[in-house]
Amino acid sequence: MVLKTFGWSFAVTALGLVAAIFYGGWAAFGVVAILSILEISLSFDNAVVNAGILKKMNAFWQKIFLTIGILIAVFGMRLVFPVVIVAVSASLGPIEAVDLALTDKDRYQELVTDAHPSIAAFGGMFLLMIFLDFIFEDRDIKWLGWLERPLAKLGKVDMLSVCIALIVLLISAITFGAHAHQHGGTHADKAETVLLSGIAGLITYLVVGGLSGFFEDKLEEEEEREHEAEEAAERAGKPKSAVKLAGKAAFFMFLYLEVLDASFSFDGVIGAFAITNDIVLMALGLGIGAMYVRSLTVYLVREGTLDDYIYLEHGAHYAIGALAIVLLVTIQYEINEFITGMIGVVLIGASFWSSVRRNKRLAAAGGEGGKEKAEVSSGV
Repeated sequence: MVLKTFGWSFAVTALGLVAAIFYGGWAAFGVVAILSILEISLSFDNAVVNAGILKKMNAFWQKIFLTIGILIAVFGMRLVFPVVIVAVSASLGPIEAVDLALTDKDRYQELVTDAHPSIAAFGGMFLLMIFLDFIFEDRDIKWLGWLERPLAKLGKVDMLSVCIALIVLLISAITFGAHAHQHGGTHADKAETVLLSGIAGLITYLVVGGLSGFFEDKLEEEEEREHEAEEAAERAGKPKSAVKLAGKAAFFMFLYLEVLDASFSFDGVIGAFAITNDIVLMALGLGIGAMYVRSLTVYLVREGTLDDYIYLEHGAHYAIGALAIVLLVTIQYEINEFITGMIGVVLIGASFWSSVRRNKRLAAAGGEGGKEKAEVSSGV
């Protein structure tokens, strides 16, 4: 099962590391290996959230996610995206931007770093909305009950998550502009750019997420119509199969997944410049890491890990919230990528451990009665 799921990732790793040796020797090999580990550590929460969405989709769209989706993730976000950023920010043509990335790496890095505030604002707002919508939703299963119960009550207020996100963005833009002006920085005129980029991230979330939700709701009507047929099949001794997202619902869910992956990759792409400004090594290292994130997503879906360890999704969303705040903070301050990665690892690790403890309590309680009691009193 492991080899089948991670086989392509192992193959891409081998090819990528060999290519690195041919490109720049053993030093390049080391850089690519470090970048791969960086990407995996920063994106584990991405895999958990992706798995929660992907398990709703049918086999066809799961394959699309693994084929076309991986091309978008590896080549689009890890290779093309940094070049596009440079082309737009420096008003260069695509060919000039590629030439700059290959021939004047220091200037290329400078331009990407200069564009970081707008990138961080877009990605930070998109991820912050995912986190806020999650914690304001009233759920049967709660991980941190003392926190999630009052937040679920607050979530009954319409558009609360949008209001909070806009307030956070406004504070970030004003603080950034004031700090840059106070220190005579070159970014003093970019507070407006940060504000516009953040609003664009918010709009992207609302549009893509809204369309996904709309078509998912329409699919539920179809599920209700098929419910009687499923019950009849079950009475006849035939296996009962869950209806998976397909058609327009799955398409917009796929778009949502790709935008989500893009937002997660922002910190990895920007953080990679702390290790190298060579776009070839960056694409190799981050591409290998992206492959493992995809494989891990599929593994979680096929193994039913999210159903067995039910707090994992909570931990991943808290990690998303932390990453969103980190991205917004990095508009003004520099934060080490190790810290960013460890926050996600610690939160997901804690949620995994809580899930293990819960499963042990259920086993000790025994039977459905114990399970029902444990779920009613869930939350730590």
